[in-house]
Formats: sequence, structure tokens, C-alpha cells
Amino acid sequence: MVTPALTAAVPGRDRLAALSEGFLSYVERRVFPGGCFFVATSAELRARSGPVRDRVAEYQQQWRDLLKHEALAAEEKGELQTGADPEQLAFELGALLTGANIITVLHSDQGVIDRARLAVRTRLAPVEASG
Repeated sequence: MVTPALTAAVPGRDRLAALSEGFLSYVERRVFPGGCFFVATSAELRARSGPVRDRVAEYQQQWRDLLKHEALAAEEKGELQTGADPEQLAFELGALLTGANIITVLHSDQGVIDRARLAVRTRLAPVEASG
């Protein structure tokens, strides 16, 4: 889900949208029956120690870092609304996607994917031109 977004979308807001859509599509298609493997595994391993937990934590951190990097790129390109905090945006997108995964899987509620897509579009709405 990451590689297609990195190759198909330009850095910044477009790439954040592509990463978000890739994640939601991954969950929607039930690539893994439990949704995102790393979200499920994180919940299971969060209080444990060891190399498996450490590797999952590393992958989760890389995901958060990628979202932050793209949000910062969007800020640099002037693609965020005035006063928007790119770190907060990255946090919100990550939390939104993880939450959508959990609810979709736990409650078999595919409508959550549509709600998450709307939330992502709303958060990534283009900067309005001042006239």
C-alpha cells in the first residue's frame, strides 16, 4: 500500500491522500482477515518485550514518520490551510486510519471506510485561494 502511493503521487497533500486511500483500500479488501496486520499485532504485543514487538514498533514508527514527512512537504508547498500544524495533521490521519481499521474489523462495518474517506478528504481539503 505504501509503494504505490510513493510512486504514483507527488510529495505532499496528494501523497497523503494516496497513502490514506491505500490503507483504507487494504482494510476494505480484507487483505488480512483482521485488518491491518500491524494494527492488530500492535494491540497484541504492546505490553510485551522482545524482538517481534520491537520490529512491529519500528514499522509503526516508520508509518508515522512517513505521514509526518508528507505533511511537512504539504506545508512547504503551501498545500495546508493557514495555521495548520503538519505534525497534528499526521497524527490525526494516523489515528483516523487506525480507528477505521479497528471499527471495520471489530464490527464488520464497511460504512466506516466511507466515513474515513470523507474525514481524510475534509482534513486534506485544498487551500482556498484568497481573493
